[in-house]
Amino acid sequence: MRFRSARRHFSAVSVATALLLAACAQQPLPATEKERPGGRTEKPSTSQGSDSRRAFDRIPGWREDDLLGLPDAIERQCRLTRPPGKWPQLCREFRARRGQLRAWIEARFEPRLLRNEDGSAHGLLTGYYEPLLTGTLTRRSSAQVALYRLPPAQLLAGKPSRAKIEDENLLAGHELAWIDDPVEAFFLHVQGSGRIRLDDGSWMRVGYAGHNGQRYRAIGSVLIQRGALQAGQVDAQAIRDWLHANPSQAREVMQSNPRYVFFREIRGVAVDEGPIGSLGVPLTARRSLAVDRKRIPDGSLMFIDTTNPLDGRPLRKAVMAQDTGAAIVGQVRADLFWGSGVDAGEVAGRMKQRAQLWVLEPRD
Repeated sequence: MRFRSARRHFSAVSVATALLLAACAQQPLPATEKERPGGRTEKPSTSQGSDSRRAFDRIPGWREDDLLGLPDAIERQCRLTRPPGKWPQLCREFRARRGQLRAWIEARFEPRLLRNEDGSAHGLLTGYYEPLLTGTLTRRSSAQVALYRLPPAQLLAGKPSRAKIEDENLLAGHELAWIDDPVEAFFLHVQGSGRIRLDDGSWMRVGYAGHNGQRYRAIGSVLIQRGALQAGQVDAQAIRDWLHANPSQAREVMQSNPRYVFFREIRGVAVDEGPIGSLGVPLTARRSLAVDRKRIPDGSLMFIDTTNPLDGRPLRKAVMAQDTGAAIVGQVRADLFWGSGVDAGEVAGRMKQRAQLWVLEPRD
């Protein structure tokens, strides 16, 4: 999610967490390392040279991960003027051994299983994505809704709610773009960053610039309270479908979340690259992870052991900690970036899986 306010955004507030506030309901994954009573982590032994490889063999799925996309995520991080932690040296080594990535990781890093405060090794993994919307720079239809730039402070005096901003046209003149679908615009507020396909065929990338000072309220819980959806039914797609199917009530439901997000145009990022994470690099689909930076260092190489929310198959991948967010709190808690568009959004919106996480720490 170095966390400068100029970069503060909510892309790492996963759809599942921000809209649903749902708890993880998957069965625990099999433990792969012995828990130490009262401890946080038990590191594998590295007393012999061959123990380096054996330490990785204890990670479920390490050998099966094809590592595709991981070099791109590392290279984007290495392009920073000042890569975090030990990465200035690691980047030089990575570029020299990019074609031997797995062997280099095994020789250079040591896996550490993350644990919760109570010593347990399972936590929650959710997902997020970059929405793709359509819109215009000037209003073309009364059905469109505005995305606003961060307005002068005096217009936000008293912390006007979403309803007040929209119903009283409070921020007229501060429009950044006009979005064709009000529901998708609301989801963009939740995600905090996205791309807009303009009517001339060009793309405009937008990112979080601030908010109105109001607290966030999850509309998934509102729909449950109203009896519109059952708790077991609620995911991002179900919420989106209900809002589209009930336009006469959708505005009121969306306004039950008083927080309103402002945006800025993001320049200098290629269309085929992901949004900018808190580390300052474009995120890589299924290889960039949002974590609690108070517990996990920026730019850490990590490994996740979880399941795909669509088919329940194992999802075991090496990833890079390149983002964070307000909802990502805890040692064994993370948010996987799935990419851009509808397909990525479907998976991200359903993801609330039990998971184990490893930090791959550089050896001295």
